[in-house]
Amino acid sequence: MSELYRLPDEHEELRATIRSLAEKEIAPHAADVDENARFPYEALAALNTAGFNAIHVPEDLGGQGADAVAACIVIEEVARVDASASLIPAVNKLGTQPILLAGSDEVKKLVLPDIADGAMASYGLSEREAGSDTASMRTRAVLDGDLWVLNGTKAWITNAGESKWYTVMAVTDPNAARKAQGISAFVVHRDDPGFSVGPKERKLGIKGSPTCEIYFENCTIPADRIIGEPGTGLKTALATLDHTRPTIGAQALGIAQGALDASIAYVKDRQQFGKAVAEFQGVQFMLADMAMKIEAARHLVYAAAAATERGDARKGFVSSAAKTYASDVAMQVTIDAVQLFGGAGYTRDFTVERMMRDAKITQIYEGTNQIQRMVMARQLLKA
Repeated sequence: MSELYRLPDEHEELRATIRSLAEKEIAPHAADVDENARFPYEALAALNTAGFNAIHVPEDLGGQGADAVAACIVIEEVARVDASASLIPAVNKLGTQPILLAGSDEVKKLVLPDIADGAMASYGLSEREAGSDTASMRTRAVLDGDLWVLNGTKAWITNAGESKWYTVMAVTDPNAARKAQGISAFVVHRDDPGFSVGPKERKLGIKGSPTCEIYFENCTIPADRIIGEPGTGLKTALATLDHTRPTIGAQALGIAQGALDASIAYVKDRQQFGKAVAEFQGVQFMLADMAMKIEAARHLVYAAAAATERGDARKGFVSSAAKTYASDVAMQVTIDAVQLFGGAGYTRDFTVERMMRDAKITQIYEGTNQIQRMVMARQLLKA
């Protein structure tokens, strides 16, 4: 009976390993990464050396073939000390999931071993005027002999400039009866002619992860770099998000756990009115509520990851629920953490200020939480 509802030992061992690595190799650089808005190369090196940069890549393609829950644990534990660094494994999964779902064997063999070996991948779906309304994208791809020629701009591309590979959605049939059926998916290499990366966005949080536009100016790629059949790109893109929204939940979960851990340590040490702040009942109630929400979020994130792993029919609903709930919890918990630190929490001398800024994006990217609620409601009404 004791084995009925718990993570397997290998998942707990994985957590202990990645937590140790994160605390020793990633946490010491997190403040500098944020302060100088620089890429966390120390984290990349540590994750690559340990094989945690993309543990979801199948074993026969050079990876560890880890399941979706394991991938979430890695992202969660890295985010606990540095949200920017957690986007290395998270976005590697996002950028390669379309290939895993619909790519040819040739495309898989071209890209995935490279990612497992330390290269990075990004995901190009959004445009300035086609964020939540993805079907209204304007980027075009035209077949010219044995080449696809891409023209357009993608926006809000995480880790752009650092990534070597880019999964990109583009319109291949502008006259399709339904706009969604005229979109295809492609793999673009950073050295492909006509591809370039724009300047970095100036952001509120996750400053260590560059966010840029990417440009296609008569960008040519081999014809066999299409992912799946023409016209199936948006279907693949949306299926990808079912698999990766739990990873954003995991990132949010890690940020929240890091803020709670920091808060507990601070209120136990801080003295007011002749006793530790932790001894005040009002503070204890805040800590209890924070921990309770985090625990609930953790179970939902893992349940969603497991649902995607087994192809559960409800995976779309639970993935949206996990991303929404965990990111809302992260925002609530980090705000409370800053409050518990008092005036000190409002300074950059303590981690909770950074964590609060980092948490906000988890409510926005990979589909805003308002869009997630629409997705969930639509599935409920269909059922």
